[in-house]
Amino acid sequence: MTIIFYDIPSDRVGAWSPNTWKTRFCLNFKGIPYKTEWVEYPDIAELSKKLGFKPTGKTPWDGTDYYSLPAIHDPSTGAYISDSWEIAEYLEKQYPDTPTLFPNGTKGLQAAIADGYHVALGSLWAFILPATNEILNSKSQGYFSRTRQLAFKVEKIQDLVPKGEKAVEEWGKLQSSLDKVDRWYAKTDDKGPFILGETISWSDLNIASWTIWMKVTFGEDSKEWKDIASWQGGRWSKLLVDLEKYSAKKD
Repeated sequence: MTIIFYDIPSDRVGAWSPNTWKTRFCLNFKGIPYKTEWVEYPDIAELSKKLGFKPTGKTPWDGTDYYSLPAIHDPSTGAYISDSWEIAEYLEKQYPDTPTLFPNGTKGLQAAIADGYHVALGSLWAFILPATNEILNSKSQGYFSRTRQLAFKVEKIQDLVPKGEKAVEEWGKLQSSLDKVDRWYAKTDDKGPFILGETISWSDLNIASWTIWMKVTFGEDSKEWKDIASWQGGRWSKLLVDLEKYSAKKD
């Protein structure tokens, strides 16, 4: 049966969210049939409660339950799963005859790499969150800007963007942080382009998901994306090319 995959739309760029891209990549990589259901930000919590998806955390502004996407419903088992990592674990267990996301018992390693990569992106948020708001559909923009303003304690979401020398400094920090991630990959460059050499795993799909977010949000012709695409010898733009066969946007 076909899995129902819940994602956040953008009429301007299509699939964009780094977190939902993780699940999209997993489904494509495993070859599991699915259909996308698009859900605007203000509708996510209501839909999640209606269908029984668990909250994925607490809001940083008032500590209430936070509901987010991706989420999937698997009609073949009746399961309703939210959170990209939990979805990956579910797909591994439920569909063992498909390509594995955690080869050779590397689940712990994959989790550690994901955590380390997320930390490396610390300087990115101030630049990309305002840009993300611009690509969202009008129904989602108000919710996104309001909640991010509360989370980061700013009056306007555009206030997040560094200016002048501070912008140069923070952008340089992002490049330096990605240098560290590049060194992880370099350990197996003699074997292949992925974190495990020639073998694709969760880490590659995860990092590609964040990279797609940067590419489609800043735009291919932007200075920001051109910088990122050129850093570390073009590793991140090449990773997207290497995983292109798994980036279909099925509706």
